Amino acid sequence: MNTKLTIKLDGNVIARAKNYAKKRNTSLSKMIESYLDSVTKPDQSGIEITPLVKSLSGTIELPVDFDYRKDYTNYLTKKYS
Repeated sequence: MNTKLTIKLDGNVIARAKNYAKKRNTSLSKMIESYLDSVTKPDQSGIEITPLVKSLSGTIELPVDFDYRKDYTNYLTKKYS
C-alpha cells in the first residue's frame, strides 16, 4: 500500500537528488523508499550493509575453513618463483 508523505528539504538537496534519480532512470520517491527500507530493515549481524553489497552477496561460496591469507601467500609464491 502506497501512502503519501510530505517532507521539507533544502532546495539544493532536492535539485541534486532529482538529477541523480533522472540519471538512474528512477523516481525520487523510489530512491527515498529504497533508502528508508535499507536503513530500517532488521539486520541480524549488527553491521550495516549497503544495497550494492547485498546485491553481490552469495556470488561465491567458500569452505568454512577457507584461509584467504594462506591462499594468497600460495598465489604470490607461485607467481614470483
